[in-house]
Amino acid sequence: MMNITPVVKQLLIINIIFFIGAQLVPASEHFLALYFPENPSFGFWQPITHMFMHGGFAHIAFNMFALYSFGSTLEHFWGGKKFLFFYISCGLGAALVNFAVNYYFYQDALNILQANGFQKTEILQLINEGKINTRWNELLSVSQLRHLFEAYSIPVIGASGAIYGLLVAFTFMFPNAELGIMFIPIPIKAKYFVPIYMLLFDGFFGIFGSSVMGIESGIAHYAHIGGAFFGFMIMWYWKKNQFNNNRWN
Repeated sequence: MMNITPVVKQLLIINIIFFIGAQLVPASEHFLALYFPENPSFGFWQPITHMFMHGGFAHIAFNMFALYSFGSTLEHFWGGKKFLFFYISCGLGAALVNFAVNYYFYQDALNILQANGFQKTEILQLINEGKINTRWNELLSVSQLRHLFEAYSIPVIGASGAIYGLLVAFTFMFPNAELGIMFIPIPIKAKYFVPIYMLLFDGFFGIFGSSVMGIESGIAHYAHIGGAFFGFMIMWYWKKNQFNNNRWN
């Protein structure tokens, strides 16, 4: 097993400090989580700070184990500066994609309500109060109404978007590495496991979970997809420019 590398070690420490701090000062989550830009709780620092916040022990344990497992290998080959650039870029990319998707759903529902005589200030006031006008049920589908509330009100936390970028990078560099999964006794090569996992867990459940299967996971699937997408694009660019094997330090 590879020894923990310096930047990964520092990221682990920072995440743990943030996690303990959030338990001691619960109000910090409201300040550091990533809110929708039109929400009054949004702060310009949140696209960075949300990456170090986690919703529970299982959440941070899974992400930190993945950071250690995949991040140490990548930092060993890349160097600390290149690894940190990649990690933060994927986290920011995850936030950007999550915002773009949420904005689409939010604006779609908002346009329908405004076209039927509702004022934006009135709509947002009701959402802030956790209420709806009964006419909204007639104008919007259940999915549109849910997306309107979730996009505006529910913040995003966690390092998962950056972690998904690491998974993609690891698959790029070590496609034939065999990954052992707890509930699957047979090791699966990274080039098969990672794409299938993302398609099923984040592609299918992210798009169809709540509407088809009634699953409300509370997971920011679009952020996961965003982190993976930015990870793929960075790796593709580096490989195209034969920069993939160069360290920055």
